[in-house]
Amino acid sequence: MHKKFAKLAICLCGLSVILGAFAAHALKSKLSDHALSVFETGVRYQFYHGLALLVVAFYFEKLHQVWAIRTCNFFVCGVILFSGSLYLLSLVMPFYSVIGMITPIGGLCFILGWASLLFAIKNSENN
Repeated sequence: MHKKFAKLAICLCGLSVILGAFAAHALKSKLSDHALSVFETGVRYQFYHGLALLVVAFYFEKLHQVWAIRTCNFFVCGVILFSGSLYLLSLVMPFYSVIGMITPIGGLCFILGWASLLFAIKNSENN
């Protein structure tokens, strides 16, 4: 197990629960339905990729480690760029819509993370 990535994954998942509750209770009356939906999308993707990061961390020794590290780094970057930009968009959308240009880069990080995981598994079979 890779403890650093496991701890980070647990923090990301816990934070997504906190942010989801914050959105459901504190932001529901303050944001439009669209902005709330954008925020909830960020929470959902953060949680999914936090769980994926946790799985990779637990199976780290069984995977090709260079690709496993890349996978974890891509997932973390994806959460920061994708989910983070969605949080900002939903809270300050009328003022800084340029933030939306960051979101696809975060999505690309997620895709690259899943591709890296495929390589991590594929290359571990060859060893």
